Amino acid sequence: MRFDLTDLRLFLQVVEAESITQGAERAGMALPSASARIRGMEEMSGVSLLDRGPRGVRPTAAGEALAHHARIVLGQMEQMRGDLQLYARGLRGKIRILSGRAAMAHLPDALRRYLVAHPTIDIDLEERQSPDVVAAVAGGYADLGIAADTADTGTLETRPFEIDRLVLITPGDHPFASRKAVALVDVLDEPFVGLPADSALQGHLATHAAREGRPFKLRVCLDSFEDICAMVSSGVGLAIVPQVYARRYRVEMSFRIVEITDGWALRHLLICARSFDALPVHARALVKYLSNKGAGDN
Repeated sequence: MRFDLTDLRLFLQVVEAESITQGAERAGMALPSASARIRGMEEMSGVSLLDRGPRGVRPTAAGEALAHHARIVLGQMEQMRGDLQLYARGLRGKIRILSGRAAMAHLPDALRRYLVAHPTIDIDLEERQSPDVVAAVAGGYADLGIAADTADTGTLETRPFEIDRLVLITPGDHPFASRKAVALVDVLDEPFVGLPADSALQGHLATHAAREGRPFKLRVCLDSFEDICAMVSSGVGLAIVPQVYARRYRVEMSFRIVEITDGWALRHLLICARSFDALPVHARALVKYLSNKGAGDN
């Protein structure tokens, strides 16, 4: 049987998306063409590769085996492309990175410097929750991930990237605005503005509030730190956000930043990969950029 690289890339996109339609979109392919390729792969292999259901598709045991080998083949191809970059100008490479929301605020500067220094390399950057980042990197769907240390990284290799401090923000005229620091237990009777319940950070905060025996009194949940800061600035309630976002939006909004004394308010952001040594040379160079940033800024 013969599968080309386009077949393998498409199949992995379909498996990750759990949808032939979405997999085709991610692969930049028309749905009829993608469906025909998947059927052709099944005909050549003589087995069903996908279980098709009303809610999408899932790989069969044979499909899981194919996905495993596809990740190895495509990973080796990308490593070869990266290594040849040392000898052949103009050969392009791509690095796929998945990042948690907190790390996204720290990435642009490091990525800008890397992309300027490596004009033939492209980066595919996507935001996901930290547990999903870890799962995707472990499954071979991304070269690198950046996740908070609150997520179990399992067998992945990790290196430090940044320190993520969580802080309390308050309206300018709130009684807590004059405080230098507070503990979570001291503020749980106050109304809060938060993230959606299914977000990793809100789950992290809810766990610690539950340990204090008092859940957050959430007036509204928003998906944007900018919107959360605007709500606090208007006096709607308090919020707990990453310090990097609080400092960014304080310039144009009227709120105060208060340190949180609880130990869990200090999180470490980690670069993770299945194997740093097995990465293509251009991805290893990016890890150096990110690691140096993480070591030098705090």
